[in-house]
Amino acid sequence: MSLWTSKDRVAGRGAPRRVSGLAPHELLGPKGGEPIVGLTAYTAPTARRLDRHVDFMLVGDSLAMVLYGMETTRSIDLDTMIRHGRAVAQAAENTVVVVDMPFGTYEHNREKALANARRVLDETGCDAVKMEGGAALAGTVAAAVRQGIPVMGHVGLMPQKVRSAGQFRSKGHSDSARRRIVRDARTIADAGAFAIVVEGVVETVAREVAERTPVAVVGIGASAACDGQILVTEDMTGLFDAFKPKFVKRYAELGRLMEEAVIAYADDVRHRRFPGPEHTFRKRAKQSAAPPDRKGPPPPSG
Repeated sequence: MSLWTSKDRVAGRGAPRRVSGLAPHELLGPKGGEPIVGLTAYTAPTARRLDRHVDFMLVGDSLAMVLYGMETTRSIDLDTMIRHGRAVAQAAENTVVVVDMPFGTYEHNREKALANARRVLDETGCDAVKMEGGAALAGTVAAAVRQGIPVMGHVGLMPQKVRSAGQFRSKGHSDSARRRIVRDARTIADAGAFAIVVEGVVETVAREVAERTPVAVVGIGASAACDGQILVTEDMTGLFDAFKPKFVKRYAELGRLMEEAVIAYADDVRHRRFPGPEHTFRKRAKQSAAPPDRKGPPPPSG
């Protein structure tokens, strides 16, 4: 399913792209429709591979851990997110692109949050930004939406609040935690978010969030009852193997295939099988000059 429509091109620092012509609440289609398919994308090559097969791509701050080897998502900065967001947005032609607002750029100062969110939209050409937070963030979400900045919310487990890898634990085990997560989702939806990610929560809690929230709820480590699902592409393809979250299903082992390719390449190099003749350049044959025109001047007329 592609909801992409062409409209005026938007410049992301001199790199125009087609952008969605849909209103924010239409970006991912009606709630209760065909399940929404989301994956992360951090680079243009990945975005081109995903583009026609998913409904949205998230340029997630998880790139801090997946690409840069950081322990959590908290150390990635806005400039880095914009660079990756621009790469993905320029490569995407059929899919909604959402960019994470990184830690420290939107939580504490509303004016700063709006300026940073606007910068992400303008400099990447993406369709929306994502913000982590519950009821306390509702005012910022509402202000962004009033300024025409589409916002995707994020409740439940919020990775930006995690200070070490050992703190990634599921949420919603107590009744008070269940009520808080449901309230957070509804409040963020009421503030104008067009969709909400619910991450790492007890399955029954995620199901309740999906049932009681008026906008699309996209799960990750949540419930099949959600309106859609998202995974980190490198997790589901086996490219990231530092650890494997419980909620990840591996659909391929590309990391293993890459290692096998590297082993084969190294063996060819060490045995001088690569490069072969088909991979090298031959000197071009010298082209002979055209023979001179030996015809004399035309005879005089008359």
